[in-house]
Amino acid sequence: MDYYIGVDLGGTNIVVGLVSKEYKIVDRCSCSTNLPRSAKEIVDDIARLIQQLLIKQKISIDQIKSIGVGVPGTANKETGIVEYANNLGFYDVDFISLLKEHFDTKICFDNDGNAAAWGEYLAGCARGYHSLVAVTIGTGVGGGIIINDEIYTGSNYAAAEIGHHVICMDGIPCNCGRKGCFEAYASATALTTQMKAAMELDKKSYLWDLCDGNLEKVEGKILFEAVLKEDKTATLVLDKFIQYLSVGIANMINIFQPDILCIGGGISKSGHLFIEPLIECVNQQVYTRNSSKQTKIVIATLDNDAGIIGAAHLK
Repeated sequence: MDYYIGVDLGGTNIVVGLVSKEYKIVDRCSCSTNLPRSAKEIVDDIARLIQQLLIKQKISIDQIKSIGVGVPGTANKETGIVEYANNLGFYDVDFISLLKEHFDTKICFDNDGNAAAWGEYLAGCARGYHSLVAVTIGTGVGGGIIINDEIYTGSNYAAAEIGHHVICMDGIPCNCGRKGCFEAYASATALTTQMKAAMELDKKSYLWDLCDGNLEKVEGKILFEAVLKEDKTATLVLDKFIQYLSVGIANMINIFQPDILCIGGGISKSGHLFIEPLIECVNQQVYTRNSSKQTKIVIATLDNDAGIIGAAHLK
């Protein structure tokens, strides 16, 4: 039986999965990325985890059709070089060559957002559709784009930096150097900042109870707990966040008009509290609001598995 290896290389953890041709994760193992350290050390750990999986499952490398890696940066598929990955400290790293020192088999890589989008397209919420925009809400806002059943990478393999289009001119400074970027308003980091600012204006908010009176403990998930308790401040914060999110999503729909747009990341686990008002906001903004066919907006279904499955089946 043939298998595929999918690697989700993140700034915090490296996760390696053994994946079937039916897009099922058979087994997985992981380790800390343990930054800062060299690219060679990171690749050596990837190879160690792959060997660990093969031994555990009693599988030969000859049964592995391909190894795929999702990298948080610009992955040039022509040269095999990771041109830039800020979180990893990679600049022009000959990544594929480093991995080929360990394995004489087909090796592919792509941006991690593209890999996750590909996973949702193959086996998740976008299965059966031909075009997809995947939006991942985390520390920043990432994503991937599928057009006509192919990953859209742009002319330089750096497309789909969804978080860095501007939704508010001269707005909040972004770490990319611009002002008013989507991720400066609609990331989990931005949500936490918005929560803290609102809490300072309402010392009686239930949010204070949920963080034990310590602003350092504020995180997105407690917002949804407070909303369920009908806390006024929490509800106002969520409503404003949904408005920010809707602007960026409406922009994506206006540009690409995909069959489906999915939202992933930690916030998506509370999707039932925001997906319906989000769709309502987006529908008021899209250019095609009167069209008979509309982009379907859904919560991503594969969670962290998307990046592993998508990476494993990269072409």
